[in-house]
Amino acid sequence: MQEIDTATMDGLRRYYRHFAEVEAAPVSARYAEWAAAAAEDAEALELIMQLPQAKRQANLVFAAARIHDVPLTDWAQARQAVIDRWSQISRTALARRTQTNEAGRIAVLNLALSRIAEETGRPLALIEVGAAAGLCLYPDAWPVRYQHDDGELLLSPAGQLRSGAELSCQVSGVAPPRRLPEVAWRAGIDLNPLDLQDPADRSWLEALVWPGMEYRLERINAGAQLVQADPPRLYAGDLNEKLPQALEEVPAGAVPVVLHSAVLVYLQPAERAQFLQTVRRAGVRWVSNEGLRILDEIAAKLPGEDPERSGFILSLDGEPIARTGPHGQYLHGFG
Repeated sequence: MQEIDTATMDGLRRYYRHFAEVEAAPVSARYAEWAAAAAEDAEALELIMQLPQAKRQANLVFAAARIHDVPLTDWAQARQAVIDRWSQISRTALARRTQTNEAGRIAVLNLALSRIAEETGRPLALIEVGAAAGLCLYPDAWPVRYQHDDGELLLSPAGQLRSGAELSCQVSGVAPPRRLPEVAWRAGIDLNPLDLQDPADRSWLEALVWPGMEYRLERINAGAQLVQADPPRLYAGDLNEKLPQALEEVPAGAVPVVLHSAVLVYLQPAERAQFLQTVRRAGVRWVSNEGLRILDEIAAKLPGEDPERSGFILSLDGEPIARTGPHGQYLHGFG
């Protein structure tokens, strides 16, 4: 038994080191410090190991800690609060999910969505699996500023629906989108859709914003106004059970597009296979923005790619088209 515990702890320690060095370091010095210190803190790791494996993610544990007022100080000071409040933190981690719902991902999803719109000449019907509060269902409503190889490009919404916050994205090695897509219908599927009018859901979504990335709080506020102005159709339940129903409700004349970002990682391999089978059988357009290891068929098309350093992989209909920042910070081509 002790050998199993040691192996589990070693794996958890490696994960927290990776989170610190690869995921947090470029964007959140505080979370990088917390994760690196927690990786060497046997007492903290033992507490985290009490959670089911799917609930041990650093961003989930840290957000739960913040919900229970663990101060954003260095780990040496924060750790005692984590230990003292662990029963509350663990209950929140068990009850909640990492529903980051970062609207900044729209900036990278637009590369695929705009291609679909240009190819078809028709408005899109978006179905996002793992939609949380639905903030990424408004690619037509967010101004996006692309800094690219030849300068800067600002894409502005053409309709009355418009976010009060602007997104930005660094682009290299690939041409940025030329226009925002037109969206005729929006739907989302989630095991637990978030309601931004609910104070507890709103607080949780804000707690998921990493320290050092406070500009994302403005996006939550702007996104909440979009959701209130034009609510999407939200389906509560398992994506594999609800996707066929959502597809049946796509309005005539619109191009059905199934999209997801940092979602399939939470599915078992058999569930991913079922999802892909549904998408293929339906003959709809498919936009994926996930880690390299999540979909074998996409990873097989990038044999030289380093999964530790590549960020997410944006693909259109199963064909990889760019590396992307996990929160939409960049688009990098493969050339």
